[in-house]
Amino acid sequence: MDNFLTDLTNWTGTLAGYFWGIPSIVLLVGTGVYLTIRLRFIQFRGLKHAFQLISGKYDKKTDPGEVTHFQALSTALSATVGTGNIAGVATAIAFGGPGAVFWMWLTALVGMATKFTSCSLALKYREYHQDGSVSGGPMYTLKNGLNMPKMGAAFAVFTLIASFGIGNMVQANSVADGLGYIFPEAIEFRLLLGVAIAILVGLVIIGGIKRISKVASRIVPFMAVIYCGAALLILILNVDKIPSAFATIINLALNPYAAGGGAIGAAIQYGVARGVFSNEAGLGSAPMAHAAAQTTEPVREGLVAMLGPFIDTIVICTMTALVIVIMGAWGDARPEALKGAALSAYAFEQALGKAGSWIVGFGLMFFAFSTIIAWSYYGDRSAEYLFGERAVLPYRIIYTVIVVIGAYAPLQLVWNFADIANIMMAVPNLISLILLAGLVKKLADDYDKKPQ
Repeated sequence: MDNFLTDLTNWTGTLAGYFWGIPSIVLLVGTGVYLTIRLRFIQFRGLKHAFQLISGKYDKKTDPGEVTHFQALSTALSATVGTGNIAGVATAIAFGGPGAVFWMWLTALVGMATKFTSCSLALKYREYHQDGSVSGGPMYTLKNGLNMPKMGAAFAVFTLIASFGIGNMVQANSVADGLGYIFPEAIEFRLLLGVAIAILVGLVIIGGIKRISKVASRIVPFMAVIYCGAALLILILNVDKIPSAFATIINLALNPYAAGGGAIGAAIQYGVARGVFSNEAGLGSAPMAHAAAQTTEPVREGLVAMLGPFIDTIVICTMTALVIVIMGAWGDARPEALKGAALSAYAFEQALGKAGSWIVGFGLMFFAFSTIIAWSYYGDRSAEYLFGERAVLPYRIIYTVIVVIGAYAPLQLVWNFADIANIMMAVPNLISLILLAGLVKKLADDYDKKPQ
C-alpha cells in the first residue's frame, strides 16, 4: 500500500507540474492583466466603494437573492481564508523559496479584476427557483451568456471533482497535519479526527447556503482577528526585520543570481499555484457563493467579490509569509520534515512559544472547517446543475465521507490532486471571462454613471 501511495504521489506530482507549466500561468495571470487593463484598473478605483458595500449601506431586503453582501463575501472568504493562508504559503516557501510570495502577490492583484468580472457575470446570469432560492456561477454564465451549455457542464464536472480536493481533502489533511505538530501523539488518531470533522460538517451543510453563510459569517471574522492579531504581534516585535524580509522575497523572486539556477521558475510555479489556491481568483468557485447575494446590481457584487483576493492574499498570506521569513523558518534552517501547516506552526512557535503553534493549529482547524462547508455548496450547485435537485443530498453525504479520507491521505498527494483539479476548473471559466469582458466593461461603465 505504501509503495502504491508513493507511486501515485510521484505520478500526480509530475502531472501537476505539467499542468502548472508556463501555458497555465500565462492563461491565469494573463487573463487577470487583460481584465485589469480592459476595466481600467477596477481593483484600485473601486476599492473604497467595495468596502462601503459590505458595510450594509446599500443592502435591501426586498432585492432578489438569499444572503447579504457581507454574508456572501464571508461565505466566499470562508472557502479561501484557511489552509491557503497557513499551509499554502508555507508549502510555497518550502518548495519555491520566499520568492514565491512575490508571485502570490501578483496573482492576487490581477486576480481582483478576474474575480470582479466572474462574480458580476454570476449575478447577471443567475437563475431563480420557485422557492426564492438562486443558482449561479460560471456554468450558468457559459450556458445563458454564451450559449455553451456543454462547456458549462464541463465546468460543473471539474468543480465537482475539485470540491473533493481543494475544498475537502486538503482542508482535512492540513488540520490533521497542524494538530499533529502540536500534539505528536494525535498522529495516531488521524482517522478519528477525520470522523469528528465529518460529523460537524454534515450538521452544517444539510441546511444549505443560508446555514453555511450564517456559520461562516461568525467563524471567519473571529478567527481572522485572532490569527492576524498573533501574526501582527510577531511582526511588531520584529519590526526591524520586516524591510529585510521584503527585500529577501523580492530579490529571490526576480534575481536569478541570488535565487540560483531553476529557483525562479520554482518560485513562479509554486507562487502562482498557491496564490490561486489561496484566493481562487480565476477558478470560478466564488461566483457560486456571490450569486446568492441580495442585489439587483451585478457590478455591486463584483466589487464586493474583489475584496476576497485583497483580504485573503495581500493581507493574511503576507502576514504568514513575513513571519516564516523573519523567523528564519525556510531554506537550510527549515526542519526537513516540516512543509505545510506544521511549518507555519513552527515559525509562530519560534516567536511566541507554544502559544504560537496553538494559535496556528486551532486557527487552522476553524479556517479549514469553514472552507469545507463553503466548498460543499460549490459542489452541490454543480451536482444540481448536472443531475437536478435530487443529486444534492447524495452529494452532501459523499462529500462528508471524503473528509475522513482526506485527513488520512499523504500531504503531497492531496496537494497534487488539488492542483490538477484547480486548473481543470479554471480553463472553461477563463474562456467565459475573456469572451464577455466587453459586456462587463459596459455594466461597470453604466454603474459608474449612476448616483451612488
